[in-house]
Amino acid sequence: MTVSPLVHAKALRVGYSGEPVCAPVDLRVRPGEVLALIGPNGTGKSTVLRAVLGLLEPLGGTLTVLGREVDERSADFRARVAGVLDDDAWFPGLTTREHLLLTAAGHGVTNTSTAVDAILDTFGLTSQQHVIPSALSSGQRRRLLLAAAFVRPRDLLVLDEPEQRLDTAMRASLAQLLRAEADAGVGVLLATHDPALVTALGADAVVVDETRSRRLRCDAAVAAMSA
Repeated sequence: MTVSPLVHAKALRVGYSGEPVCAPVDLRVRPGEVLALIGPNGTGKSTVLRAVLGLLEPLGGTLTVLGREVDERSADFRARVAGVLDDDAWFPGLTTREHLLLTAAGHGVTNTSTAVDAILDTFGLTSQQHVIPSALSSGQRRRLLLAAAFVRPRDLLVLDEPEQRLDTAMRASLAQLLRAEADAGVGVLLATHDPALVTALGADAVVVDETRSRRLRCDAAVAAMSA
């Protein structure tokens, strides 16, 4: 039985003011699959993810998410796609716990308090639960962004360098969490510079650069990242 991809892009062109920032990209992420975007800084990985999340209009090619054209205004899209970019955006005056409670409740999670307690523990934020995000360290704020994606339902996770600002232990925990997501049928698309994360996930990768994109199996991807 063929499973329809959650993300399917063909010759996708992305950029700003009509100018592409990388070569056309082909992507396919099915339920239960992890795909990494790799390549040097500034080659367009984050821009590709912004297009997948509906935050940037493609310049050309085709892109579908959940089997249709991307529309981040759609209630179904927002309910099924969770994204974490490198943007620290918070509600003024809300504590760490209140942010997660609001996110969980807004996405229909039942027993929100229990769910939030669990995710605070998972991301090592229990002792910071009554702190406002601006008072957290950079690494703690990153963990809060990730916690907000994991405290809500999702069929697709889109993550921009989720390993950023995380210590070694939290990176290992993140790899386990993402592997569990894929095992549960969630599709994961992430940009990363961490070959250890790609190895732990057993992820194929798409190289994004200025000349051409190409898909690599996990071992080849890790070798390319380590070269």
